[in-house]
Amino acid sequence: MTWATIDLNADLGEGFGRWTLTDDEELLSVVTSANVACGFHAGDAVTMRRVCELAAARGVRIGAQVSYRDLAGFGRRSMDVPAGELAAEVAYQVGALEVFARAAGARVAYVKPHGALYNRVVRDEEQARAVVDGVLLAGGGLPVLGLPGSRLHEAAEKAGLPVVAEAFGDRAYTADGSLLPRGQEGAVVTDPAEVVERSVSMARFGVVTAHCGRSVAVRPRSLCLHGDTPGAVELARRVRAQLETTGVRVEAFA
Repeated sequence: MTWATIDLNADLGEGFGRWTLTDDEELLSVVTSANVACGFHAGDAVTMRRVCELAAARGVRIGAQVSYRDLAGFGRRSMDVPAGELAAEVAYQVGALEVFARAAGARVAYVKPHGALYNRVVRDEEQARAVVDGVLLAGGGLPVLGLPGSRLHEAAEKAGLPVVAEAFGDRAYTADGSLLPRGQEGAVVTDPAEVVERSVSMARFGVVTAHCGRSVAVRPRSLCLHGDTPGAVELARRVRAQLETTGVRVEAFA
C-alpha cells in the first residue's frame, strides 16, 4: 500500500526560557504539522504562544506533544506514573496549548506523545489507555499520532478516536516495526541522503529497511522530521523537495 499524500511533522517549541533548541520559524516553512512541546519535557508559555502564532499564520496544523513531567531529562527517561495522574497530566498539557492555539485563531488538531512516553505506549497497555483517557478528558475527539500497531492506537480506536500512522526517516527500525532504542548504536540515521531515501521509500511504498537489513512495512500517513538534529531545516527541505519531485503530495492529515 502506498500513499499519494503525506504529512510532514516536526517537534517544535523545544526550548525553555532563554534556552532554544529548534529553529521553529524556518521549520514551519517546510512542515505541515507542528508537534508543540507543552511544558513537560520542554517549552514554556511564551514559547508555546509564539509557535502557535507562527504555525497559524502559515496554515500549519498545531498538535500537542505530551510528555512525562521530565524537563531535566527532556522527556526521554522512562517514568512509572500512575494511570490517573498521567491522564490528568496529558489533559493539562493539551488544555494549555489549546489556549494559545485559540488565541492565534487556530485549534489543537491532534495529540502526539513524546520521547519515553511515545516508546512506552507502543507496548504498555495501561499507559496507552491513560494517554487516551487524557485526550478524552481534554475533549474534542482529537486524532492520535503514533506508531502503527501500537497499544496507543489500539486504545484510541477502542475509544473512538482517529489514529494516524507515523514513521521516522531519521530513526532506525527493528524487525517488528518499532524504533531502535536511542541508546543503541545506529538508532539515529545521520546521513542526509539516507534520510531522504528512507523518507521517500516510506511515503511511496510503505516500507523501510530495518537495522537488521529486513524490509519492514510501515505505511505512514505522517513523517516526522526531528527539529533537534544538526542541519534539521536543510534536511527537512531536501526531504520535502524529493517527495514532491517523486509525485507525493505533501499536506496535513488534520
